[in-house]
Amino acid sequence: MEPLNSNQAAQTLGAHQHLPATDAAGRHSPAVQRVLRNTYALLSLTLLFSALTASAAVAMKAPAPGLLISLVGSFGLLFLVHKLQNSAWSLPAIFALTGFLGYTIAPQLTAVLSLPGGGHSVAMALAATGASFLTLSAFALVSKRDFSFMGSFLLIGMVIALVAGLGAAFFQIPALALAVAAMVALLSAGLMLMETSRIVNGGETNYVLATVGLYLSIYNMFSALLALFGMGGGSDD
Repeated sequence: MEPLNSNQAAQTLGAHQHLPATDAAGRHSPAVQRVLRNTYALLSLTLLFSALTASAAVAMKAPAPGLLISLVGSFGLLFLVHKLQNSAWSLPAIFALTGFLGYTIAPQLTAVLSLPGGGHSVAMALAATGASFLTLSAFALVSKRDFSFMGSFLLIGMVIALVAGLGAAFFQIPALALAVAAMVALLSAGLMLMETSRIVNGGETNYVLATVGLYLSIYNMFSALLALFGMGGGSDD
């Protein structure tokens, strides 16, 4: 991953005009390849850091942060990343965000691991999330199709899922929570496809923002699948 500097603030990071997507031979242009390389490198590091944070929180039986702190912390750090997107400080900000999200998912991991077959449920959620990301990313990279038209639909869907999820948690409705988890998993798949296609087609020139978008899609899909497989695994006995 290439370090941020003042020139990239005007080019790779700060500029939001479309990059040339392909060269004369139909291959991804060097500019797009650079954004892809930096995005996947940073994404790998943030996922690893988030996983380590979650594992440490589970091992230490860290207290759950609570819904309010989770929401305020997540949206606050996300705003900070966007605010610092053209600065080298965006890197500490994105690690703060992904580390915090790793901490917030620890109570869900602990709950699923305590169920019969909980370890298997976690492994299935990880495998399904990884397979989905690799498959959808590969399709976007190879096909070079532009899926940005899905943006409005996916955003509205996520807002509906957030409101429904809060309702399911407040009113303790397991069936609604299950439906929301399935909805989030499907929407996250669409977001993975859209975010990758935007990079491939030169619509996203900022690899920090590209990383955040892909990370959140992976995180939300894993959390949703964890809920689905956890419910299934917990109902075996």
